[in-house]
Amino acid sequence: MTGGKRKRQAEELEAENDVQPKRRNKQRVLMLSSRGVTHRMRHLMSDLEALLPHVKKESKLDSKSQLHLLPELADLHNCNNTLYFEARRHEDLYLWAAKTPNGPSIKMHVLNAHTMDELKMTGNCLKGSRGLLSFDKAFDEAEWGRMTKELFTHIFGVPPLARRAKPFIDHILSFSILDNRIWFRNFQILEKDPEQPNGPSKMSLVEIGPRFVLTPIRIFEGAFSGATVYSNPEFVTPAAVRSMMKHRKGDRYRNRKDAQEESIQRKELRRREEDALSVPKVFA
Repeated sequence: MTGGKRKRQAEELEAENDVQPKRRNKQRVLMLSSRGVTHRMRHLMSDLEALLPHVKKESKLDSKSQLHLLPELADLHNCNNTLYFEARRHEDLYLWAAKTPNGPSIKMHVLNAHTMDELKMTGNCLKGSRGLLSFDKAFDEAEWGRMTKELFTHIFGVPPLARRAKPFIDHILSFSILDNRIWFRNFQILEKDPEQPNGPSKMSLVEIGPRFVLTPIRIFEGAFSGATVYSNPEFVTPAAVRSMMKHRKGDRYRNRKDAQEESIQRKELRRREEDALSVPKVFA
């Protein structure tokens, strides 16, 4: 009898050893910005912080040339992902998304950013709730798209055991690719029609905000450094665009002045010489 019990205990121990431990999602994100961010950029960061309860916010980074300090800051805050908002000329916003400390990292240009306060959408979600991630199938068609999808999954996917996360899933974060740009939208999941709360269940989506567009510029092998894995050949810097617009305005002004000078010269050529019997000479 004793031998049978020992045998059963040994079999139970072997069964427990065969069971693999469940893998825990321990993603944590450090969010910070550079000096010179405007109020709209700051509100966009606040909206993203409200959507991602596993984010730890840090004060502004003083120098834009010391990006090598960001992996150390992430390590001090026990974070393995970083979102860094870099503002230039108080009007251009760039977003760095990186896996720390080994990379990769993506530098993107933020366009058409609209915060929740600006949009005033009817959608709403619980603060701290977890959101589903929806990626366009175009992400799987290119190498840079697959890498971006994997990185965004780590950053925007809220772990179920995050400190400030709530056990609810009531919104969807949508990422779509159009014109080689990434379009971000946030939708609320409605299970019933608001006009008929007692009616049959009907699944629908209502946009909450914020919304913005990301243009990928470069993908680096390391965290904020390293070899270039992907470079966007179609990207033109905002400063170059503004310079081209100023040159066009200057060309229009130059053409207008040239036309005025030509008009004055034509009038001088068409002017007749004064006759001897003209009024100014007769009554001089």
